[in-house]
Amino acid sequence: MALHRLSSACNRMFLSASVVQTASGLRSLSSAGGLADKFTKAQSALQRLTEDPGNAAKLKIYSLYKQATEGKCTKPKPGFTDFVGRAKWDAWSGLGDMTKDQAMQQYIDLVESMGGKLDAPDTTADTTNPADSNTASADYKEALVSISPSGVLWFTLNRPAKKNAISTDLYAEWSKAMEQAAADDKVKAMVITGAGEYFSSGNDLSSFTNLKPGVTMEQMAADGNAILRRFVAAFIDFPKPLIALVNGPAVGISVSTLGLYDQVFASDSATFHMPFSSLGQTPEGCSSYTLPRIMGLPAAASLVMFNRKISAQEALSCGLVSRVFPAASFAAEAGAAVEEIAALPRQTLIYAKQLLREPIRAELHATNERECNRLQERWISEDCFNAVAKFFSRKSKL
Repeated sequence: MALHRLSSACNRMFLSASVVQTASGLRSLSSAGGLADKFTKAQSALQRLTEDPGNAAKLKIYSLYKQATEGKCTKPKPGFTDFVGRAKWDAWSGLGDMTKDQAMQQYIDLVESMGGKLDAPDTTADTTNPADSNTASADYKEALVSISPSGVLWFTLNRPAKKNAISTDLYAEWSKAMEQAAADDKVKAMVITGAGEYFSSGNDLSSFTNLKPGVTMEQMAADGNAILRRFVAAFIDFPKPLIALVNGPAVGISVSTLGLYDQVFASDSATFHMPFSSLGQTPEGCSSYTLPRIMGLPAAASLVMFNRKISAQEALSCGLVSRVFPAASFAAEAGAAVEEIAALPRQTLIYAKQLLREPIRAELHATNERECNRLQERWISEDCFNAVAKFFSRKSKL
């Protein structure tokens, strides 16, 4: 889900709005005397923090601030598509009947536990929002990329209007991010998730209709082979924990590569679909190797060959998914699970993954090569051409 939009929204809420309070808010807090004064100082101390506290902590701080200033949550729950709003609502409403004074004290204690100094000089006017240091690099146009204080690199597919369909540019950005994260000692683990309702709708099929002048279908297929092979190789060779946060429907290669992750956390609203045959295409992402070993050959065939769509609970029962969380609290619960992983010893995790993956690494690369070569042939086949044309014909009638 849109964890980085959540991060930005929470930062704006409790790093800016909470400091510049309304006059009526200040009057209501003044009755609490010393506690209210410490609460105000804690807000300034929070803004002076030099490290991002992480999404789970931000939700907690947001909810305590709302409880301290407004009391029990009585607002209606946001709609299903407003994931950020739902996560914030869930955190606030989860505090129940906690009193304002109790919320203030917990807010103060939490800020101090993160290193906030209540008695330090107030320099908030000149302080940069801690989240700003982790915003997406200018090098990334179709993804949001940030590193948490715990060393987790978050890579969020950011094409929500296209259901996070993976374009040629996004393939390149994703591959680059994984290769850089693998070599960066500051990165302890990597998380992949999606902005908006979808995890990813798979390949952006518009590439089949955007043939550049002077480029033949054969050349485009060869280029696609190289792009896909590099992309999947980055998964195979990634030496650190790789975690998928499947926030919604997952299609195509966003499903076929799941067997290359170390953990897959899914929202209970997620579905998993690989419509390869219906598009005249064959498996990729090493799914012809990983899925039969994860779920057994008949179950893998139902997904890979016969286009069956399965729910998050079905994916959990057959081993494709590690854990399932409620959609309403997915960001908070999955984020907390990621932080538990990040708290484990870095080098031990690298060695453990190496022992698990090294015996099959060569076979995975060989599988990747076979799959990409077969897809290169399929992409210029009559089967594929007719199937993709039929897909766009159906889409145009919607």
